[in-house]
Amino acid sequence: MAFETERLILRPWEEWDAEECYKYAKDPRVGPAAGWPVHTDIENTRQVIREILMVPETYAMVLKETGLPVGSISLHFHSDLARKDDECELGYWIGVPLWGQGLVPEASRELLRHAFEDLGKARVWCCYHKGNEKSKRVQEKLGFK
Repeated sequence: MAFETERLILRPWEEWDAEECYKYAKDPRVGPAAGWPVHTDIENTRQVIREILMVPETYAMVLKETGLPVGSISLHFHSDLARKDDECELGYWIGVPLWGQGLVPEASRELLRHAFEDLGKARVWCCYHKGNEKSKRVQEKLGFK
């Protein structure tokens, strides 16, 4: 399943996305702010794609303009926050060169629509790690309390 927004295609991750993903995931400003370790090499990224990102409701954020992935967005079920069957948690990250362009809110709006309309969720949770003001701002734009 894939989704489309004005500037993005949200589609499942593929192993061949490893090189592009690694470009962004090796930056220490990305992973730790989102709660995961910096990627050490392309093989590490390939493993993360296989074991973590290639799961249902996790999508590569692909720029329509280039056809290349620049981040990830997902709905997590039965997480620390989303404990009930009618709840899920929204998670996301995007590469530093794309920060501040409104791509994460754009992708998030589509995934929130999917969560409520297609999946019938009653509540979507979202959180950010202490000090991650950019993620906090995204959540404010989206109306999270």
